[in-house]
Amino acid sequence: MTRGKVVATNKKAYHDYFIDETYEAGITLQGSEVKSIRAGRVSIKESFAGVKDGEVFLYNMHVAPYEYGRLSEQDPRRTRKLLLHKSEIGRLIGKIKERGYALVPLKVYFSGQVVKIELGLARGKKLYDKRRAIAERTARREIERAVKEKQKSR
Repeated sequence: MTRGKVVATNKKAYHDYFIDETYEAGITLQGSEVKSIRAGRVSIKESFAGVKDGEVFLYNMHVAPYEYGRLSEQDPRRTRKLLLHKSEIGRLIGKIKERGYALVPLKVYFSGQVVKIELGLARGKKLYDKRRAIAERTARREIERAVKEKQKSR
């Protein structure tokens, strides 16, 4: 789904959640926040999205103040509105209320000149799910190493 230059990813989300669906949303930004994001000074590790009054908002996304901008800039962790279609918002509201899903930001990227965010409709993983995922990942790595070693020895 990502089309442009990826600026930030949330690797922790893939560890903590099962991602069932993804959505692309625009973000309302102010002032020099776009320049700061373009410089890669953004973090979505601890951020989450929520629905309030029929609109979707992103909480706790950290955009560092632009170093050449004005000193009296906005709060780096302020709440930002996400731009989605009304039908997508309605669908998200239904899923979040019914099945206990959460909205988790996965990536921040540029689509042309516009900053976009990829949201994931996520279900939380239990501890044993996380352990199983780690075991599968290490097994896959060991298999790849063994295949690589076998190819080298030929």
